Amino acid sequence: MNVKPRYVAIIVGLALLLGAAGSYVGMQYFGVSSNDNAGQSANVEKEAENFADLSEDEQKSFIEGLSGDTDIEKVEQAYQMIQENSLIEAEDNQLIEGAIEGMLDTLDDPYSTYMDKETMKQFDQSIESSFQGIGAEVSMVDEKVTIVAPIKGSPAEEAGLKPNDQILEVDGESVEGLDLYDAVSKIRGEKGSEVTLTIERPGSSDSLEIDLVRDDIPLETVYKDTKTVDGKKAGIIEITSFSEKTSKEFENALNELEEENIEGLVIDVRGNPGGLFTDVQEILEQFITDEQPYVQVEDSEGEKSEYRSNLQEMKDYPITVLQDEGSASASEILSAAMNEAGGYDIVGTKSFGKGTVQQTMPMGDGSTIKLTLYKWLTPEGNWIHEKGVEPTVEVKQPEYFYTNPVEIEKELSYDDNAEQIENVQIMLEGLGYEPGRTDGYFSKETEAAVSEFQADQGLETSGKVNEETGGKIQELIIEQVRSGENDQQMDKAIDVLFK
Repeated sequence: MNVKPRYVAIIVGLALLLGAAGSYVGMQYFGVSSNDNAGQSANVEKEAENFADLSEDEQKSFIEGLSGDTDIEKVEQAYQMIQENSLIEAEDNQLIEGAIEGMLDTLDDPYSTYMDKETMKQFDQSIESSFQGIGAEVSMVDEKVTIVAPIKGSPAEEAGLKPNDQILEVDGESVEGLDLYDAVSKIRGEKGSEVTLTIERPGSSDSLEIDLVRDDIPLETVYKDTKTVDGKKAGIIEITSFSEKTSKEFENALNELEEENIEGLVIDVRGNPGGLFTDVQEILEQFITDEQPYVQVEDSEGEKSEYRSNLQEMKDYPITVLQDEGSASASEILSAAMNEAGGYDIVGTKSFGKGTVQQTMPMGDGSTIKLTLYKWLTPEGNWIHEKGVEPTVEVKQPEYFYTNPVEIEKELSYDDNAEQIENVQIMLEGLGYEPGRTDGYFSKETEAAVSEFQADQGLETSGKVNEETGGKIQELIIEQVRSGENDQQMDKAIDVLFK
């Protein structure tokens, strides 16, 4: 590729314009994106469609008219200086991509990113039927790669990754300074391959090493169930993310539940990191009437657009929404709309807090810019970014739901005092044993509880926690969490439903 220095800025500017003209509009799996920019895109395309037929001077004039002559010349000058004088050689393409990445870095926005061809392929997979990896939605928070939520049934969920875990290293290599997609490319990989993540977990003083085996991650997004309490049947629909088929899957599940004569509905978006805006729209349009918007979008000029349904009547049964700290973007749109526009209760804990809207803009060569264009606002005009949606009924899960993976470097025994012991004590208590205390001191009561557990599991009854005993405790806790046993948030959601 041989590019004249004077046209570097022109090419970059034109690529952005043409990208807007052919942009994919939708809330992407790695975050929210715009609903409708078709009018703007059509205008840009019309303006740029004859660019190739212009003379060189006319092309330069066209771009300079958009950006300003002085700024364009400065970019050209920097490019020429590097090409003619730098001891370190760089290909034209490297400099151009570096310039784009640099522009985006100055925005100080973790959701505005540049994706090269390979990264874009991986990104596209994330809204298709399946992909390979560990199965976790990640975001950049305070310049750290942070877990938003593990995907249901994924290696990430099985290994015990949790919302707000911060990834420090991948296979011993630091991810500090990498952008989000470079970090993601290190984490993802082929089915059957192994990866070790070093994470920092809020509330834990020591970093944790978590081993995972990558797998196929199917994006089945809707699960339905029923639960009868005091003779009343509640329908339960869990949405794990919002992908291309989610709204249709939801509609089918809802119809089937209504045919079973449910008397109330729980919509569960716990651990749902978001997804396509169109799908959450189509779901909300089944519940929120046309009396007020279910979401608003505000552009950089402060202009607001409202989104309303054509629905005339609300459902004739009560509804509650379940959320937690892993509920983000599209999930938060749903929760906020159901509460503010529908008057329904939100049960659980405060959500993640992502209130910006991105749009992907193809650059014409397979690479793409994802740029923050809008804020989304709740029906009442509230911006929840970095604040989250507050539940109307706050309920946490039992303490063992929040425990850390058991890491035994040295056998734990009577009279020891350590953070790992506190973790084990909470787990034992969750499994029905009585460790006597949960403050990290290995007491005689804890020793007795460990011995009882070992005897029940056919292990050597030493009363000490070695790697085998710790691993078994963790295994049973994970099984118990997944089984839904003692799901206090769900119990409360149904209780609120029929209060």
